[in-house]
Parts: sequence; C-alpha cells; structure tokens
Amino acid sequence: MEGRTIAEAIAAVLIEGFNRHYRLFRETSAQAKLRFERAAWAEVQWAVQERIRFYDERVRENVQRLRTEFDLDALDAAAWREVKLRFIGLLVDHHQPELAETFFNSVITRILRRTYSNNDLIFVRATISTKQIESDPPIYRSYYPGENGLRDCFVRIFRNFEWAVPFADLERDVDRLLEAVGEPWAHLEPNHQIQVLGSAFYRNKAAYVLGKIVNGYEELPFAVPVLHDQGRRLALDAIVLEGERINVLFSLSRAYFMVEMEVPSGYVNFLRTMTPTRSRADLYTLIGLGKQGKTLFYRNLLQHLHHSEDAFVEAPGVRGQVMLVFTLPSYPYVFKLIKDVFGPGKDTDRATVRSKFEMVKHVDRVGRLADTLEFTALTLPLDRFSLELLDELRALAPSMIEVDGDSLVIHHCYVERRMTPLNIYLDRATPDEVEPVVLEYGNAIRDLAIANIFPGDLLWRNFGVTRDGRVVFYDFDEIEYLTDINFRRIPPPPNPEAELSGEPWYGVVRNDVFPEEFATFLLGDLRLRETFLRHHAELLEPEFWQECQRRVEAGEIVDFFPYPESLRFCNRPAPAIAVQPGAGP
Repeated sequence: MEGRTIAEAIAAVLIEGFNRHYRLFRETSAQAKLRFERAAWAEVQWAVQERIRFYDERVRENVQRLRTEFDLDALDAAAWREVKLRFIGLLVDHHQPELAETFFNSVITRILRRTYSNNDLIFVRATISTKQIESDPPIYRSYYPGENGLRDCFVRIFRNFEWAVPFADLERDVDRLLEAVGEPWAHLEPNHQIQVLGSAFYRNKAAYVLGKIVNGYEELPFAVPVLHDQGRRLALDAIVLEGERINVLFSLSRAYFMVEMEVPSGYVNFLRTMTPTRSRADLYTLIGLGKQGKTLFYRNLLQHLHHSEDAFVEAPGVRGQVMLVFTLPSYPYVFKLIKDVFGPGKDTDRATVRSKFEMVKHVDRVGRLADTLEFTALTLPLDRFSLELLDELRALAPSMIEVDGDSLVIHHCYVERRMTPLNIYLDRATPDEVEPVVLEYGNAIRDLAIANIFPGDLLWRNFGVTRDGRVVFYDFDEIEYLTDINFRRIPPPPNPEAELSGEPWYGVVRNDVFPEEFATFLLGDLRLRETFLRHHAELLEPEFWQECQRRVEAGEIVDFFPYPESLRFCNRPAPAIAVQPGAGP
C-alpha cells in the first residue's frame, strides 16, 4: 500500500475508475466534431449507442478491480465510511465532483448489495459544490458588439468554432439570422454582449451553437443549428429564439447531445438560464450523462415526497395488458412495472419486454419515443400508496414488490414523464383540436418508420400528447425494427364463402403485418376517420412501409428538425440589405 491505509487505497482505485470513465466519455464526445466535419452520419448513430454503454462497463471494471485487489468482505461499515471520507478528499479540486460521487454510489451499492435509499455509506446528497468550478478554456465566451455591431460578433462566433469544412456563405447566413432576431431592445445597455457556450452541441446531422444575447439585466437565449448543405459546405439553418421552442430542442424524446466538456456542471448551469423549465436532471441526461440525471431525479423525487401528501394511484387511461402504470398526481411522471401475468393475446415474456425498452434507449428517438429511466430496488414510502394501488400491485405484479418496514421496494420499474394519453385527449378534444393532433399522430408514425422503428401496436391509447402538443409513442412491448417486419397486402379471397368466414383464408407468420387492417381498429370514430384518411391514407397501404424499408436499407438517414420548417433560412428570402442591429451609438 506504500504507507497508505486500505481506505485510502480503495478511494484511489475508485477515483481512478471514474477518471478513466470520464476521459473516455470526453474523447468520444470530442470526436463528434470530426464526425460532423466528415458528414459520417452512420458513425454518429453508432457513437451515441456506444457511449450509453460506457458507464456500466466502467462500473463493472471498477467493481472487479476492487474485488481482485482487496478483501472487501473483511471491511465493516466503519471502514466503508472511512473510504467515503477519503474519497471526498480527492474531490476538493476535481472538475466533475458530482459525477464522481454518482460513480462512487454505483460501485459501492453493487459491492455491498444495498439500495440507494437505505445506504448511509454513499452520497445520498451532494457534498461538493459545483457552482464555481473553473474551466480552461472557459465554459462560455463573451463577445462585445462595440462599433461593429452584432453582425461582426456573430461572424466571429461561428468562425471561432474552427470547423475544417468551409461555410458556403456565412455573411449571407448571418444577415438572415439578424433579420430573424430583429431589434429586441430599443436601448442598448453598457453590458451588451453575446455569451456562447465554448463547445458546439452535436446531434444527428447538426452542430448547435447555443448562447444568449445579453442587454443589461435582459437576456435573449438562442440556438443556431449548423448543417452541411448540398455542396458539402456549412450553412446556418435557422435561429431558434422562443423559450418553448428551445425547450422542445432539449426534449428527452430525442437523441442525446455530444458535447466536449471539462466542467459539465458549468454547461448545465448555463443551459438552465436558457431553458429554466428543464430540470437539472433532464439537462444532465441530454448531454449524455444519464446516470447523473437519474441520481438527480431520485433526489428530486425524495424532496417532493417530503413536501407533499398525495398518494400514488393507478395512472389514468386504459389498463395495459403488459405494464402496470401508477403515478403521483402532484409529480409529472409515471412509474411502469412489468406484470407477472400478461393479458390475453400477449405472446411475450418479461425478458423480451425489457429488451424492447433497451432497444428504445439506443435508437434515435427522433422526437417520437418517450425516454425512460430504469430503476432497480426503487424504495418509496409505503404509506404514500393508495390501498387500491397496493391491491393492484399485489394482484398483478407480486414478484416486483416487497415491503421492507415502512417502505415499498419496487424491484424493477421504468419511469417516464407523464403525458395525456392520446385516446383521452381525443375524447376531450373540440372539433378544432382533433385535426392537428390526428395530423401529429400520423406524422409520428411516419417519423418512426423512416427511423427504422415500427411501433407494433398503433392504437391511439399507446401514444401520448406532450404539453407542447407533440404526439409521442410510449408503449414499447411490441416495438420492432421496421426492417424486421414483413408488410403484406391481404390476398383476394378464393371464393365468397372464404370472405364471410371468421378465419383468414391466407397464411400468417410471425412479423407479418397487413396495413389494410389498421383502419378496422383505428378509424371507428367518424371524427377521426375523415381527418386521418385526408392526411395519412397511405399508412394503410403496404407500399408506404415497403418504401420506408428500402430507404432504411439503402442507408438513408433523414433529417428530423426539432424546430418548425418556417424557421429554416432556406424557406426565407435572403435579406435585401445587411441588417445590423446593435451597431454603435
């Protein structure tokens, strides 16, 4: 041990394990810039999937190393408290202390086989502040318009990212950007500047430049997606300004960003000023640090339970055949358990259902699949469960729950942000509200198809409506890759008697799908039929799905813009003259 105590040596191994994890995380995130410059879009998707696996692999490595190098069974609780104390000492000048604490928790709970909530040997609360951690280079850069105005500032901003690919016409794009911004303030304060995060946010085919224009005490957040044009040169595609649209940009129903960050807490703090309705848990998850997002979610949940009194109840909507879903009305999430016994007609098992959720975690969700947090041994206060819900849990998922003193331990569940089930939304919708949401429903199916996802069960109840009116799919037990499905047209009956028979006159094998049948269970409501057929009739034809399969198999990766087409500069005429708001006095 070279004079070190066992506690010091174990703490050193733990911090080395975390440092290795974050070094690899930063390396793959930094390579996002190179993938963007090379337009290596297939590599982009692969890298996002690989990065998700990093954390658990590093935790397993660290657990194995500790078990190999130390006699862990000989350590008592006092020894583990000393390990934690020594570990805290290693975080004093660390640039990612909050992530290191979460890594410590992940390793120690696996070694000691104890849950998060009843373990006094881990970090139930953060011990190291992340508010004033210095970063080199700084987390954001400041630009001052001075006499040359915002136009010169924005040109310098985009050039300072030093992409190896040239811009097609940056000055033209900046003129369009400034025209969209307009003149937000009649009077410019002395503290007039633009603050821009030092690293671009890479997702799919775009590099997002994020920042805010500051004028005294007022701030105007913005996001500018940079894309490759048809000539393989760079172009500014739009500027997103409105708070709700920036919020959509950070939706968890999309792929996570790749960002090169030395101090992730600084990026999260900056993003909170841009989109204050997004929690810190959401923002950590969106920048690829899902375990930290999960840690913060659970801490927030415990705090909410401490300050509320309502009970967990069964979630509203049609009961599922596979999942038992409950919610806390005052908290905007649902908790989903896999039942012990499935409903009639469900030919699947628990392992298969879990594999579907794992699949969703690794695909590009294109804004149409709900993101989930997966928990094992989730411990909640027993007295916060309604008697009716406890009866349901004991009847439908007894193997998934265990009473431990005054707590209910849920052995395995998924947590999703709560949405209004689409069937409930439609039941309440006015005539003017029906068309836009039916249009959204069909668009969700189209987006998923070209992203190689077939929902399996297209019933309205399996989709939800978000607070911004977007339709998202959230029932994953029958989800499949589109290319694994055999889309067929129903063959003509051999005789009139066959058509009148209750049995099909044609053979059907696993993964055969007949789109003509969708109308039978989707379009019984005349309010929905006319609108659906006007916008999405081709979804009832096998040729639509077969064409999507051909495009996917040919390697086509479609652009999914998390902002309206109307914002795209290519859909706007070029400004007649250069616009320079913010020029000198």
